[in-house]
Amino acid sequence: MILQERPNMLTVCPKQPITVVLASPRGFCAGVERAINIVQQALAKWGSPIYVRHWIVHNQCVVESLEAQGAVFVEDLDECPVDRPVMFSAHGVPQSVIFEAERRQITYIDATCPLVSKVHLKAKRYHRLGSHVILIGHAGHPEVIGTIGQLPDGAISLLENETQAKAFIKPKGSDSLALVTQTTLSVDHTARLIRILQQRFPEIALPKNEDICYATTNRQNVVKLIASTCDAVVVIGAQSSSNSRRLVEVAKACGCEKSLLIQRASDLDIGWLIGVRRLGLTAGASAPEHLVDQLIAVCRLHFTVTLEEVELVREDVHFRLPSLVA
Repeated sequence: MILQERPNMLTVCPKQPITVVLASPRGFCAGVERAINIVQQALAKWGSPIYVRHWIVHNQCVVESLEAQGAVFVEDLDECPVDRPVMFSAHGVPQSVIFEAERRQITYIDATCPLVSKVHLKAKRYHRLGSHVILIGHAGHPEVIGTIGQLPDGAISLLENETQAKAFIKPKGSDSLALVTQTTLSVDHTARLIRILQQRFPEIALPKNEDICYATTNRQNVVKLIASTCDAVVVIGAQSSSNSRRLVEVAKACGCEKSLLIQRASDLDIGWLIGVRRLGLTAGASAPEHLVDQLIAVCRLHFTVTLEEVELVREDVHFRLPSLVA
């Protein structure tokens, strides 16, 4: 609210109007909810500290909340004592990590998202059938590291972009090829790579059901729906979150070049919204809803806000907890 002094009076300048277009679905997916619940149930069962190898999900606010409850996040199993339970993150881990936990006789609970586990099983099945496996994904991402680590060295080739797909050469001695993908990729980008590979290797085995998870697909589709109607789009999520970064890319590809990723409301320069009349707002699959509420509250301080929700589909997916903490 801006006050301007005039002779003998103060006049209140009205706030500028802004319509916040809420994408739905947004925020937590079933795999993220399951992973967080596993940590909380483990804390209730064993008390603190509970160790978690890698961030349980890629969101600092979630991690900070769990740390306050007694979770300790580490990057290496060597940092974990043998007498305390260890969680494996929702992104999955290489087989070598599980073997090491068993060798050290550490109680571990695997919080790998069931949809990531399905990709692991497909890769193992293709390998058993004698196929060389191609993985479409982002190098260095924990999910990709975990998937590659399901098979022996050299059994999987990672492709990140169209250039690599066009240049890929079938390894000598490989009779057949099979394809799996990271679950949090851009749907359109992945489809382009698959088309290139199918054209070059018509015999390549594809999964019957798409590996990109339902939550990633739904969040991208609703952003496609709203981006062309908005002056700007804000995605709430961590920079390390693959699915959140893809949402920004999708918004820009659909014509809303003024799109950005922030972790929380305090990261937004309110001046960035000057001239924006319709603001698209969504959250990555590991971002809690209260971060969306906080950003709306900040907008209300500076603008007259009208909320408009665009719901593409209603999600009702739920995953069971592991028996060890159920």
